[in-house]
Amino acid sequence: MTGKRRTEVGESRVTSHDSRSLEGQIVAAFGRRYLVELPDSSTLDCVTRGRRGALACGDRVSVARTGPGQGVIEAAAPRSTLLYRSDRARQKLIAANVTQIVVVVAPVPTFHEDLVSRCLAAAEHGGIAAAIALNKTDLPQSAVALQALEIYRRLGYQVIALSAKRDLAPLLPCLQGRTSVLVGQSGMGKSTIINALLPEASVRVAEISAALDSGRHTTTHARLYHLDAVSHIIDSPGLQEFGLHHVDAPDLAHAFIEFRPYLDKCRFRNCRHVTEPGCAIAAACQQGEINERRLESYRGLVRDRKV
Repeated sequence: MTGKRRTEVGESRVTSHDSRSLEGQIVAAFGRRYLVELPDSSTLDCVTRGRRGALACGDRVSVARTGPGQGVIEAAAPRSTLLYRSDRARQKLIAANVTQIVVVVAPVPTFHEDLVSRCLAAAEHGGIAAAIALNKTDLPQSAVALQALEIYRRLGYQVIALSAKRDLAPLLPCLQGRTSVLVGQSGMGKSTIINALLPEASVRVAEISAALDSGRHTTTHARLYHLDAVSHIIDSPGLQEFGLHHVDAPDLAHAFIEFRPYLDKCRFRNCRHVTEPGCAIAAACQQGEINERRLESYRGLVRDRKV
């Protein structure tokens, strides 16, 4: 995220006067350890110095060598964007300096529409472009899944249908020239997409638990890969929830793009669009202008702020 929101997770500027410092980019985040890639494509296994604020995959940092293949992160450059989720207790950083979020869904296991809406709201709030990739279109359930995604296509989001195990061609134009982060539930095929794009990445593909209708978490940390000189992609761990506790109600409403034409038409200026009388957004929903499931997803986020 930009501006004020960056300071909420802690950040400091790169100090270029230190001759020991090397500029690099975090390409993997393992809790408090980070893999930093240097301009010569070599990497350093790094920790942070002191009580530095949290860092994310994609952050640009300055580091100092501390030993063979080892280093310490001394400072982080300002971010252009930051994708993260939060609840009342904590924030979880996902990726920094991305230009696009690709929400990966599939017909099996069943994807949660509420999670899709929350990811899209996070993208809108963070000033990041967003697209949806429906994977596993070779499965017979894909037609129903594609129909469920029509509400997002009508809102202007790109919906890409593909089968990562057969043909990635439909997805490639979406990735060109961007730094994309793949997000979604476990088992949707994010790692399969990475494997198909970069077979040498050797990413372990999540197994599907048919009994639980959910994917088994296998990607445990975010990892950045280079597709070419101008195109990059970050694989992220599977999500089962996506809280936006750090976003207040007015900004949440603005993050649902179909709400925007109605935001100044409610009876009360401080309308939260939950139960207030004279709510223009509720009226638009009753008239079929706003999807009921999208409105309920927004209201769920507002209720989350009270928990």
